[in-house]
Amino acid sequence: MDKIGFLDFFGSFLPPHNLLPLLADAKIVAGELNRESRSLEAEVECREEVSDAAKTALEQLLQEHYGFRQVRLRFVSVTKGRSDEQVLLGKHIKGKPVSMEGLNPKMGSVVVEGKVFYAECYETRRPGVWCLTFDLTDYNNSVTVRKYMQARELGALQNAVAPGMWLRVQGFMELTRDGKDMQLNPINIVKISHEPRKDTAREKRVELHLHTRMSNMDALTDPTAVIQEAISWGHPAIAITDHGVVQAFPDAWHTAKGKIKILYGLEGYYVNNLDDRVAVHGPMDQDFDDEIVCFDIETTGLQVMKEAITEIGAVVLKNGEITDRFQTFVNPNRHLTPEIIGLTGITDAMLADAPPLKDALEAFLRFVNGRPLAAHNAEFDISFIREGCRQTGLAFDPTYVDSLILAQNLLPELSKFKLDVVAEHLDLPAFNHHRASDDAAMVGYMLIPFFGKMRRELGIGRLQEINGQMLKLRPLGNKSHRRPKHIILLAKNKLGLKHLYQLVSLSNLQYFRRFPIIPKTELASHREGLIIGSACEAGELFRAVVEHKDWEELKRIASFYDYLEIQPLCNNLFMLQNGEARSEEELRDFNRTIVKLGRELHKPVCATGDVHFMEPEDEVYRHVLLASKKFPDADRSLPIYFKTTDEMLEEFAYLGEETAYEVVVTNPRMIADMVEEIELLPPGQLFPPRLENSEQELHDMVWNKCHELYGEDPPLLIVDRLRVELGGILGKYDVVYMSAQKLVQRSLENGYLVGSRGSVGSSLVAYMAGITEVNSLPPHYRCPKCKYTEFVTDGSYGCGADMPDKVCPNCGEKLVKDGFDIPFETFLGYGGGKVPDIDLNFSGEYQARAHRHAVEMFGEKQVFRAGTIGTLAEKTAYGFVRKYLEERDITASSAEMNRLTLGCVGVRRTTGQHPGGLVVVPDDMDVEDFTAVQHPADAEDAETITTHFEYHCMEDNLLKLDMLGHDDPTMIRMLEDLTGVNARSIPLDDPDTMSIFVSSKVLGFENDPLLGPTGAVAIPEFNTRFTRQMLMDTHPKDFNTLVRLSGFSHGTDVWLGNARELIVSGTATVLQTVGCRDDIMLYLISMGLDPKMSFKIMEAVRKGKVKKGGFQEGWVEAMQEHGVPQWYIDSLAKIGYLFPKAHAVAYVMMAFRIAWFKVHEPLAFYATFFSIRAKAFDAEFCCAGKEAVERKIHEIENNKDATAVEQNLLVTLEVCYEFYLRGFHFDTIDIYRSDASKFLITENGLLPPLISVHGLGEAAAVDTVEKRKGKKFISVEEFSACCNKLSKTHIEQLKALGAFAGMADTSQVSLF
Repeated sequence: MDKIGFLDFFGSFLPPHNLLPLLADAKIVAGELNRESRSLEAEVECREEVSDAAKTALEQLLQEHYGFRQVRLRFVSVTKGRSDEQVLLGKHIKGKPVSMEGLNPKMGSVVVEGKVFYAECYETRRPGVWCLTFDLTDYNNSVTVRKYMQARELGALQNAVAPGMWLRVQGFMELTRDGKDMQLNPINIVKISHEPRKDTAREKRVELHLHTRMSNMDALTDPTAVIQEAISWGHPAIAITDHGVVQAFPDAWHTAKGKIKILYGLEGYYVNNLDDRVAVHGPMDQDFDDEIVCFDIETTGLQVMKEAITEIGAVVLKNGEITDRFQTFVNPNRHLTPEIIGLTGITDAMLADAPPLKDALEAFLRFVNGRPLAAHNAEFDISFIREGCRQTGLAFDPTYVDSLILAQNLLPELSKFKLDVVAEHLDLPAFNHHRASDDAAMVGYMLIPFFGKMRRELGIGRLQEINGQMLKLRPLGNKSHRRPKHIILLAKNKLGLKHLYQLVSLSNLQYFRRFPIIPKTELASHREGLIIGSACEAGELFRAVVEHKDWEELKRIASFYDYLEIQPLCNNLFMLQNGEARSEEELRDFNRTIVKLGRELHKPVCATGDVHFMEPEDEVYRHVLLASKKFPDADRSLPIYFKTTDEMLEEFAYLGEETAYEVVVTNPRMIADMVEEIELLPPGQLFPPRLENSEQELHDMVWNKCHELYGEDPPLLIVDRLRVELGGILGKYDVVYMSAQKLVQRSLENGYLVGSRGSVGSSLVAYMAGITEVNSLPPHYRCPKCKYTEFVTDGSYGCGADMPDKVCPNCGEKLVKDGFDIPFETFLGYGGGKVPDIDLNFSGEYQARAHRHAVEMFGEKQVFRAGTIGTLAEKTAYGFVRKYLEERDITASSAEMNRLTLGCVGVRRTTGQHPGGLVVVPDDMDVEDFTAVQHPADAEDAETITTHFEYHCMEDNLLKLDMLGHDDPTMIRMLEDLTGVNARSIPLDDPDTMSIFVSSKVLGFENDPLLGPTGAVAIPEFNTRFTRQMLMDTHPKDFNTLVRLSGFSHGTDVWLGNARELIVSGTATVLQTVGCRDDIMLYLISMGLDPKMSFKIMEAVRKGKVKKGGFQEGWVEAMQEHGVPQWYIDSLAKIGYLFPKAHAVAYVMMAFRIAWFKVHEPLAFYATFFSIRAKAFDAEFCCAGKEAVERKIHEIENNKDATAVEQNLLVTLEVCYEFYLRGFHFDTIDIYRSDASKFLITENGLLPPLISVHGLGEAAAVDTVEKRKGKKFISVEEFSACCNKLSKTHIEQLKALGAFAGMADTSQVSLF
């Protein structure tokens, strides 16, 4: 169509004033108006970029104005030449770009052009010197561009380069500083436009066969990217059909957002266990006793299109007897291979004077004389006879019986069904196997008992009665020999989606055999709501075409499918190499045959791409994946990328223009139209399980606790907040709260504290229900006796723990200090719009019991482990890339290796289970209403059943119990057991405890050169060298500051390059900077900003959206108008992720309690730390004294290649060093007193357990403790014999550690 002005086309429509400038020069360049569905699609050319929000608004206005049901606009920008270019460094570039393929350091000045796939700008170790580095590719090769500059030169360049940009760069090629690679030192950098691939067809196709990265180590298509590309191309729909899984559905659904229809499907591993191979082919009918010709052939090989017949043998079976015989050799016009001669006994000499193929076939057909045939694995023999007849012009359309199928169905007790195996089982006479005449006779002898059995047990006696009975027997037979074929299943509606999930569950739980198998019997019972396609060359129908099965058999197979599939020639070119096809023309004939089948059966034939990657240049990534799986043809070109409509029409031009259009465009769109718009999961709608009376129970529990703490007439501030929270919880999320409450209460009853994670501590209801220890109210005093309450809301204190002690003005009782000032909105959103997510840290010792309790609470069939998806990590992908290049003797730059690596990252490798996550399905629904289920990591023998979807996908819809096992509650339990101190009674403002975050003086030493000034070693949250440096930079004096530091350490881009610089430079104090997400909302509200805007800014910053895309329009102005400092606004713009304050408070509460024990109960603290948290305690080093420990620390620190075990040992050694500094010691391991796994407190020291011996495991230690009971050993030999789970190495180590001091080696007594 000619271009039409947008405003001319929509003549009666007046757009809003803010959109008029955008649309003044806009033109309609393509479009489609569907009067039946009252929908409009249009492609609009525009000089300015149109935002998604403006586009959506325009679509809605047009719908309302013209009464359309749906309007879809696709805006494309007009290329503007140099005005599109933006100089980032230097000036415009005039030179012509060269290919990166030939870059080398000797080239001097060059101009290159390409896409950025990695970018970083950082300050080097030299203060004030920055490095901008990015990797650029033109898909022939890649190059690293690196520029060093002073801070004053940096300016806007710091954030100017990002992945996805296209740049033209001029500079000098040079060697890197280490001389091992090359880089481009830029002079000029210009941002340029790049026109992506477009689909310019007037009517667009629909892709019905597409694999994403969820197709295990086979495909690389990013579902988000390919759907966005399909939307930009104007495609009305797109299918997702991964191999055996549906794990890309959530990403596809979130990306589509109503802009394109998603066809949810999969390419299943399909086994036709019902009628894959029928026993009787053809229409002829007769009694079992009538004449039937049993035959067999010998050939030069197995492939019908390449090999030739060498012998035909046949016998006539009548009334249970062999009555006539036929045999002829056939001249194959080639020499036989030694393998064939050895197998058949037929030699070249025996065939030299044999008749040619036509004469032999004519003689055989005269012998047959129109009677039905029988053969063992008849399809093989029939295919050779049929192809021979086709070549020689002879008619051949027989009715035949396959004795192999009869054997498989009538002899299910067998696992193999070769002719000689079946003959031996039936006790038939010995015969010369692999000679046609003998094998043919054996088929006859086999049919005699088969016919007899069918008469006796099945009550049938005629050929055409056999197939009906075989349909009943076939699914019961042995399945191990059935290789899966491919099949496409698309969900037509919500019922179809559930059936699809059920099939995935069954294929994983019941039918997994290397692959998740879908049997035809299961497919038939779940067929409603599904559309079934015949799939690719590995599908049942295409294989039958390739194997030249007869027309009636092809029609029988094709009749099962709703649509038939054909694919471009390039997809199947491998069949030329493996001999399955002789020419490209034969490949075209295969597709023509399927088109002909579709015409005859009135079934749509659809051309599909079998897409495995999105862009043509992505193919190399798949080569790397296939090479990692040792595929010999990994490098074979297979351009199965996402093709445009015109590309597909060109692929199928040989079918004729009309047919090509029908299979490429018309039929796939027709299939897409059969599919309803399916909402995968309703956003924000929770389907909680049922807990009896949970709503009333939560209501009563909360108010009872409130009155217990704050009196019968609690302050209005508390009442109002509880009413707001309960208003959003009761009737919607009360089961979430009560399930968590019951699990926490059970843990407390068993003596284990539970730590809360995430934002649950933001909820006052959660505190009143006993789910969390974090009280989210503003700082306040309360009287435990008379319930007097006093809130401090002037901002002078960040939390109650930091307020000075005070007595009740009414009754003189010491007041309790509480409150951490956390807004509820960070948990349930503004107005309660978020689904609550309650994450809890149980003791690692108690976690399994907590999980069992959850199952008891809701029922075994309703609780599933939360599934995870393991994808290819960057480190692993790099290894694959390096090996791929090494095996091909290819030298690649670091940039090119980086490109290949990043191209492979994210591909699915396996599945797993969340370490603590459980998902609960309501008892009036099935799990397949939400997701399929499976065993983790394809473990067929696993008892665990996990969700098929990654658990985060369903957290809005199903109750997720995140119940991790954690060391802190276990440590608290052990510390309480050792000391008798109730950890919950420890004051959070204990001055001695607080002091160790600044100085180690209270521990008995100061400013140790190895440990530094603080005493935070071994304290959770503050134990790493990174966090200890943070303590040194900030000198925290109160609990609120510790909370802020916890936020700094867990956030991304919050401390280094952000808050630290502000604090160290004196620009801001610790408490003025942003540590946790809640800080933003509270601060902005305090500055007078609208609470809703404050919440939105907090949400955007904490998710990194501001860092990626900037502030929304009006936010910066609003903050500036209310006096928010520019440094604060700049700080927000740098943040990648922010920790919730409630989470930080819960962690610091646990850490502070543990620190209290370190100060006041040191031996209990060290015994607990070494027993529970120390990942690597090796008595050889740790028990050798302070100097030896110090030497080992320096040794590991100076070893750049230190292993993970050595790094863990380093942490433990630091604690040992401090232990010695404080004057404590380790006793020698005692074979009688040392515990299996726990350190025991002795006089001013600790007795190490048996597992502190290097390599001595817990099982052997427990066994030793059990066997030593009540014994006294006179020698090492006796001890070793008794405690026989200890190896010789263990005994030698114990001896070296002094455990056998004074004990004889042997029990032998010397007489002299």
